[in-house]
Amino acid sequence: MIEKILIVEDQLNLRKLLLLLLQKDYQVVAIDNAEEAFELIQQQSFDLVLLDNRLPQMTGLDLLKAIKHSYPDICVILMTAYADVATAVEALKLGVFDYIIKPFDLDKFKKLIKRTLELNRSIQQRTDQSQLITLPKFDKVQEILTNSSNMMELCRDIAKVSQSKATILITGESGTGKELVAKTIHYYSTRSDKPFIKINCGALADTLLESILFGHEKGAFTGAYQRQIGLFDRANQGTLFLDEVSEMSENLQVKLLRVIQEKEFEPIGGNHPIKTDFRLITATNRNLQDMVIAGKFRQDLFYRLNVIGLNLPPLRDRKSDIMILARYFMQQFCVENNKHILDFSEQSVALLNHYNWPGNVRELSNAIEYAVIMSYGLFIEPEDLPKHIHNLPIKSNHIVSDRGSSGNTLKERIKNYEKILIADALRKNQGHRDNTAKDLGVSRRTLLYKLQEYEIG
Repeated sequence: MIEKILIVEDQLNLRKLLLLLLQKDYQVVAIDNAEEAFELIQQQSFDLVLLDNRLPQMTGLDLLKAIKHSYPDICVILMTAYADVATAVEALKLGVFDYIIKPFDLDKFKKLIKRTLELNRSIQQRTDQSQLITLPKFDKVQEILTNSSNMMELCRDIAKVSQSKATILITGESGTGKELVAKTIHYYSTRSDKPFIKINCGALADTLLESILFGHEKGAFTGAYQRQIGLFDRANQGTLFLDEVSEMSENLQVKLLRVIQEKEFEPIGGNHPIKTDFRLITATNRNLQDMVIAGKFRQDLFYRLNVIGLNLPPLRDRKSDIMILARYFMQQFCVENNKHILDFSEQSVALLNHYNWPGNVRELSNAIEYAVIMSYGLFIEPEDLPKHIHNLPIKSNHIVSDRGSSGNTLKERIKNYEKILIADALRKNQGHRDNTAKDLGVSRRTLLYKLQEYEIG
């Protein structure tokens, strides 16, 4: 029996491509809107729906919800070019089989279709179908902001692993956001209403770290004047995040391994084991496999920690995220410092994109905070940035300041000042365009043209 696939995609070229790709092996119907798609599902039987998330009038998630409510046995794969953890988790909660990010490799896509339909056939043959897990409502968590394909894939993986109980190892350079990923996993897990406990293993002496992790009984050592509950106990039913786990001594590595294996521990000076149930997430900026080979990290512990591995790419490998993050930080620090800055100048954008960011997102955040504090205009200019960024040698586009600089042409400098004057007048008139045009001595039509030309909101 030939399986039947419904493609719901509003982009004509992609719709045609998917149709050509699949129609040799399957019976395929392709349409461009959610309303017609649901009508077809009501009239015909489909084994798989390939569903674009961004559709006119109704989102893919809305259609997914409707499909799963009325036809729970239909398998759905969500396709999107705008990945984020919240969308992925919502899709998984609604029962989507998988979540694929555009643009995708066509060979891998065909394999995914084949595997999906094979699994769907086997599931249909079972009588004991599992129930979907309903997740609790969550409080606000900082979003992972991205427009890069490698980070979108990571968001997709985060959404999946958050629903598991597996131990997770997060790797990546310093400042890439390992703690944010750990918090996001906890936030979207079934443990979200329980504690999220974090500690930096590299910031504490060995004996102090052991005492904090395991806790101690009164009188266990000199200075132990009262009983202290350890983090293994405090994290019970929640998540324990051990940052820079690579800095643990061999003695503590052995003890951590036992806690993971036995699900119990003894406080320092204690005589009875305490049972605990926490989700362990660890992170490091070092290569643990190299450390295992060098004899500096236990191999058995590495395998226990690396059940699921997530690697964060450095900011230099996700250049498209630099200005997304920079503008986010700018807005944040403007609020904190009571500043009114509209945007970055073109020269500043070029500098930020050209810089290599060895300190990654953390360094970018610090640089933007500095720039917001140092800026006195409506735009962040090159000289507002830290000196090591401002002084970057860039040959193209004459990267210089607009303030009294002779590097730009007169025409370019006039346009820049015109942009600043218009934005300042618009802010002064609280966005009222007629009053702004009157203040500037131009017609409303001229003002609207300039607003569009300079992309001023």
